[in-house]
Amino acid sequence: MLEISNNVILAGWEIELSAIRATGNGGQRVNKVATAIHLRFDIKRSSLPVIYKERLLASKDSRVTKDGVVIIKAQSFRTQEMNKDDALSRLKDFIHSVMVVQKNRRATKPTRGSVQRRLTGKSNRKEVKQTRKKVQF
Repeated sequence: MLEISNNVILAGWEIELSAIRATGNGGQRVNKVATAIHLRFDIKRSSLPVIYKERLLASKDSRVTKDGVVIIKAQSFRTQEMNKDDALSRLKDFIHSVMVVQKNRRATKPTRGSVQRRLTGKSNRKEVKQTRKKVQF
């Protein structure tokens, strides 16, 4: 069970967790122990509200497949439990990030004073460079 918000909770049957062998360097136990976690979450079959499903399916994240399945691989830690917690928190963060609404950007103009200060600074710099020139007679 994963609590997304106060009124949105994912049941255990909706999240498929499987243990796999982690990639990378290791020691004597690397070929014996499956500590990495492979999380699969089917958006279309889930009990999420419709707005969550629409935004998750519309996201251009590489973790969402064409079939609408979120795939997360967690292998940062040495234990299976910590990798499981990491995968679940990453799924929760992903769902939260999709639900954040971006503010619309309004185009602004620089103030008259800032334009004046910029032009004054440019003319001062011009005069400094003019005085460095070789004097012509």
